[in-house]
Amino acid sequence: MTTATDLQPQTTKGPLADRVALVTAGTRGIGAAISQRLAAEGAEVAAGYWRHAEPAEKFLAEMTAAYPGRTTTLHRGNMGSAEDCSRVVREVIEQHGGLDILVNAGIIIDRTVQKMSEEDWHRVISINMSGAFMVAQAALEHMTVRGTGRIINVSSVIGETGKIGQASYAASRSGLFGLTKSLAREAAFVLTRAGRRPGDGIGLTVNGVTPGYIATDTLSTIPEKVLERLRAQIPAGRFGRPEEVARVVAFLAHDDSAYITGQIWSVNGGLDM
Repeated sequence: MTTATDLQPQTTKGPLADRVALVTAGTRGIGAAISQRLAAEGAEVAAGYWRHAEPAEKFLAEMTAAYPGRTTTLHRGNMGSAEDCSRVVREVIEQHGGLDILVNAGIIIDRTVQKMSEEDWHRVISINMSGAFMVAQAALEHMTVRGTGRIINVSSVIGETGKIGQASYAASRSGLFGLTKSLAREAAFVLTRAGRRPGDGIGLTVNGVTPGYIATDTLSTIPEKVLERLRAQIPAGRFGRPEEVARVVAFLAHDDSAYITGQIWSVNGGLDM
C-alpha cells in the first residue's frame, strides 16, 4: 500500500492543478490514498477526519513534505452532524477560496442483525448516507453557483451483494447508489434552470465508485483463513490496493470526464460478475 511517506516531492502541475478537493475521511485507508492521488495530480486537498487526531496530523506533515507549495489542510468534523457538514464545507471554501471536488467516504461497524444496537445502526447510516447527503448538499450550493464541480461518492461492493454482520454498512452503501443518481439529475436540472447548459465547459457531475475487498487496515484484522475464502471469490485472484481505487476517483474528477455523470464504477477485481 502506498503511503504519503513513499511519495516523491511533487512540484509540477497536473491535470487537477488549481482545483480544490475535499475528501471526507481523507487521512486513512482508501481516503488517504485518494487524497494523495488528487494532490499528485495537482489539486489542493482538504482532508476530513473525526476521532483520530494524531494520525491526521502525521498525515498532514507527510502531505506537506511530499507536495511543497501545494496547500493541504485538515478539517475535523462529525459527518453524522448536519452542522459539522456545512461548517467543514464552509471552512474549505474560506481557506482555499473555493471547492471543485468532493469525495465522500465513510465508516463500518460489524455487528450481526441480532447483536446490532439501535445506536450502532443510526451511527453508520447517519455518517455514510445522511452525512454524504449533507456534505453534498452544502457543496452543490457552491458548485451550482460556479456552474462546475465534481462529486464522487465512495460506496462498496457490499452495497450490491450484502454481507453477514454488515447490514447497516450494506444499507448505507446501497443508499449511495440512488443518492448519486438523484444528485446527478438535480445538478443538471439546476444548471439548466439557471441558464447554463450542463454540457458547457467541464460541467457539474456526480458519480460513485464501489471498491471491493481492498488491502487496508480493515482487512488486517480478519483471520487468514477467512481472507483465503474471500480471495478465492475474486476473479482477479487478489485484494485490491487503495491506490487502484484512487486512480478511478481521480479520473472521474478530471475535466475530460465531463460526459460521465450518474454512474457507478466498480473497482472490485470482478467480484460482482
